Amino acid sequence: MKPEHLALLRDKLWRLNNLYWITDKEGKPVRFKMTPEQLEYFEGMHTRNLILKARQLGFTTEVCIIQLDAALFEAAKCALIAHTLNDAKRLFREKIKYAYDRLPDEIKAANPASNDAAGELVFSKGGSLYISTSFRGGTLRYLHVSEFGKICAKFPDKAREIVTGAFEAVSTDCFTTIESTAEGRAGYFFDYCNTAEKAQMQGKRLSNLDWKFFFFSWWKNPLYAIDPVEPLPQRLSDYFAEIEAKHGISLNERQRAWYYAKEKTLGYDMKREYPTIPAEAFQQSVEGAYYAKQFRSLYQNKRIGELPNNSHLPVMTIWDIGVSDSTAIWFVRVVGEEYHIIDYYENSGEGLRHYMKVLKDKGYEYSEHWGPHDIDNREFGSDAKTRRELAKEGYEIDGENYTLTFKVVPKIGVADGIEQVREILPKCAFDEQKCSDGVLSLEGYRKEWDDKRGCWKDKPLHDHTSHGADAFRYFAVTRAKRKVVTSVPVSFRR
Repeated sequence: MKPEHLALLRDKLWRLNNLYWITDKEGKPVRFKMTPEQLEYFEGMHTRNLILKARQLGFTTEVCIIQLDAALFEAAKCALIAHTLNDAKRLFREKIKYAYDRLPDEIKAANPASNDAAGELVFSKGGSLYISTSFRGGTLRYLHVSEFGKICAKFPDKAREIVTGAFEAVSTDCFTTIESTAEGRAGYFFDYCNTAEKAQMQGKRLSNLDWKFFFFSWWKNPLYAIDPVEPLPQRLSDYFAEIEAKHGISLNERQRAWYYAKEKTLGYDMKREYPTIPAEAFQQSVEGAYYAKQFRSLYQNKRIGELPNNSHLPVMTIWDIGVSDSTAIWFVRVVGEEYHIIDYYENSGEGLRHYMKVLKDKGYEYSEHWGPHDIDNREFGSDAKTRRELAKEGYEIDGENYTLTFKVVPKIGVADGIEQVREILPKCAFDEQKCSDGVLSLEGYRKEWDDKRGCWKDKPLHDHTSHGADAFRYFAVTRAKRKVVTSVPVSFRR
């Protein structure tokens, strides 16, 4: 090989943009060239990277090429985790193997690969590239997790395995990248993005173990634009005006026309698949969520925000009481025919006295307290008395005896209770700050996924969202016999 060619091969950026072939959106072979978004990620790569993105921006393709190049030229051990086994097989076949097979014969001969039929390329000089749905064991220089948001939502056990296993296989000076569209406001991906975006806005210096936040919106891609063929509906004109006023994002007529046309197909999933700002991505409900339709309406009607001051009205509390796990409490004011959900509290590993002190410290005037049907069965550390009896007798808190008198929520089936929640949610308004954790529970409450049959089971998934969702279901059941009246929109304070 000529010296000038060897010099070029030592340049990683040159190799990535000149050696590898991929297929374009029409299935035609083209030489891989980084887009501006891909180059921004490559040049800004940290040891831990989070990519929140619109669909079809090519980051999975880029990572496949980066990992193939690192395994081939740097003897690096690399792994890529896909959402499903079929996705893993497809990525290996269409991205990695396709690019490797089309390399110059001279390069392949200098460092041949083996074991390419098992979702893995192992090179004679020590590098390797493995692709599957999980990874545990060994040491990696590059790890990429594709569609981690979907993994967190649909396969929480697999997400935990990735966090505790695959992430731990990457040393602190090597490279981990998570890339995904959003899937609800719960799970590792949401938590990581939330923390990393705040650190970015605050200009914090990142350690090797901190996540760096990358966000790539649809409007940054020049291909996402078409000539207008019809006027925009007023709601979209208002939306684009708000985006410009609040976030300084000015979209031209061709971009707006593309968004309108795309939304016709995707409907409510538009903001998840093509978010304009990061917050939009996470406002969309998770797949299989029980209350997806209701929360879309709540957000659209601005019924999650700062509530009016109705402190002269009493507050009712509704509890899901746990012994070995969490206790969740909703605080609700009845305002005419509406329900103002003013507060939420959840904790675990505490006794009844702790939660009673929480209520006392909040200082609300209480009208009634509702507990689940098993409040008469299980005890908070007493062999002789039920929790309802203990609450009625009270505890000494701040020098005085503080008591609660519980009513028992009528016992009905879970499915019937979920329907009661769906009926009552349109009449609810939530304090965005005080109820943030509770709202996350309601938005994330979803059916359990049947991996073998590839469908949703007809029962809820029991996870961290269950306690808040169960307590709210008890609230809906207690109000089921109230007269149903169409509510007027709540007036939030600005």
